[in-house]
Amino acid sequence: MSFPIEAFLFVFLLITAVLIARLRDLFAAAMLTGIFTLFSAGLFTLMDAVDVAFTEAAVGAGISTVLMLSALSLSSRSERQRPARILPYIVVIMTGAMLVIGTLDMPRYGDPDAVIHTYLVPEYIEGAQSDFGLPNIVTVVLASYRGYDTMGETAVIFTAAVGVILLLAGGFPRKKEDDE
Repeated sequence: MSFPIEAFLFVFLLITAVLIARLRDLFAAAMLTGIFTLFSAGLFTLMDAVDVAFTEAAVGAGISTVLMLSALSLSSRSERQRPARILPYIVVIMTGAMLVIGTLDMPRYGDPDAVIHTYLVPEYIEGAQSDFGLPNIVTVVLASYRGYDTMGETAVIFTAAVGVILLLAGGFPRKKEDDE
């Protein structure tokens, strides 16, 4: 019995997340966050969610890492040690438990009898050619059926790019007291 590559990537994601949480060096944590998003983009690709993988790679590994490094250039390199608090751990454990419980009634991964495969996908396949006249179903889904979602993702990427440009340029010019 072979071990699926998705499980390896998930283990790497867990290890990277634990390392990020344990690090006190913020530069190393920012770099590991970029690695984490690349692992998750690879996992999305293996799960046939290539559009999500591209967005994760562009926003997560690209723009977010540059934003974190830019913000880090304006602050201290290491985190100050504070006493441990229990409430954040309780919130994270409860949220994780609710997410796991919420997935228990989902269909198995790749189940051909899942609702999405019996209802929505045939409609998209049929409508790609008849409604839009495009042979590429992914283009139809991203540009037409999920047009607002794609526009929102584009707006997020644009906003992040403007934020990076402003951070690297030094922000807005300050008004001099003498000019008033």
